[in-house]
Amino acid sequence: MQETPRLWTRPFIFLLLGNLFTFMSFQMLLPNLPPYIEAIGGNKMEIGLVTTMFSIAAILIRPFIGHILMTKERKALILAGSISLLMMTLLYPVTQVVLIVLLLRFAHGLAWGWSTTTNGTAAVDIVPRKRVGEGMGYFGLSITVGMIIAPSLGIYIYQHYTFHLLIWISAALGIIAILLFTLTNFHTPESVKENQEAPPKFSFIGSLVEKRSWYPAFVTFLTTFGYGSIVTYIVIFGNERGLSGTYLFYLFNALLATISRPVTGRYFDKRGPWNLIMFCTAITFVAMWILASANTNMDLIMAGALFGLGYGSMMPAFQAWVISKTTTARSGIANGMFYSSIDLGIGLSAVVLGVIYQFVETASLFKISSFLFILVFILTWLDARKQTEPWHPVS
Repeated sequence: MQETPRLWTRPFIFLLLGNLFTFMSFQMLLPNLPPYIEAIGGNKMEIGLVTTMFSIAAILIRPFIGHILMTKERKALILAGSISLLMMTLLYPVTQVVLIVLLLRFAHGLAWGWSTTTNGTAAVDIVPRKRVGEGMGYFGLSITVGMIIAPSLGIYIYQHYTFHLLIWISAALGIIAILLFTLTNFHTPESVKENQEAPPKFSFIGSLVEKRSWYPAFVTFLTTFGYGSIVTYIVIFGNERGLSGTYLFYLFNALLATISRPVTGRYFDKRGPWNLIMFCTAITFVAMWILASANTNMDLIMAGALFGLGYGSMMPAFQAWVISKTTTARSGIANGMFYSSIDLGIGLSAVVLGVIYQFVETASLFKISSFLFILVFILTWLDARKQTEPWHPVS
């Protein structure tokens, strides 16, 4: 009987924790920047641009970092990204001029694109290929928990204290991440050492797109386009409805995503992504409609719990699906494409919904976005029908 490769090593644990604090530091700010822009005089289009500027920058930097990852060791790149994120965070309170905040947001996006791509690629290097679904599921949990717990904490701080305190707490979490990464020993694949001797030529498109993984990356883009309405408008929606517990949506989102992760990760390794993703899209669709109809904190809790079970389980499955279709040598590029699909989805969502927002109420944005999850269901089902061989990741 073949021995199961070890997953829970010290580098993997430290990387998970460092990535968790990185995402918490960043995600604390994310839902609060639109209302902050509104508070300092930004209009409805500028509220959308605060997300779009960031997403464009993150997408532009990822082909370059994906190419660099083919020849460079991980640790210096990870620390450079984390320190850059910390510096950008500390600069937000310096000005209240909307244009300068938007430019700062663009620079923050460059740092974020760098950091997420290097961290995710380091995880791919550490996780045994035969446990990619489970391993990247746990790595994805550090992302999901950061994306869910931190916004709820950030919303609470922003609503009850000051934007400056929010910045200082975010910076403190970023410092913890840097310390954890400093103490981590990262694995360098043999393909990187080989590429150092004969560096591959840079191609922007070739480093932006991994052809083997384009389909799951595209489906990821559609999923995050649907999620973009929550990122940009949930705090504003809560204020309109007089709901004091907007953070409860994120809190129960995190709780259900955490509870479900061990089961969904193992299911992915055994059966692949298709049935798992279709099940999750159906639950997420229902959650969006409950959120759009929310009038009480209990409604927010119910919507958050279902969203955590659905969307929270979907995203690590998408990442594992993207990685499983490519080779170790191009995992950095595939990983960058995965994160770019997330940023592009959220960024374009902010622009499109920013236009629609001028004509409809906030709740309607959630209803409109929910139909993206129906499209994701259909596309995943179509891909599942094409499968003629048993599930296994590319080695």
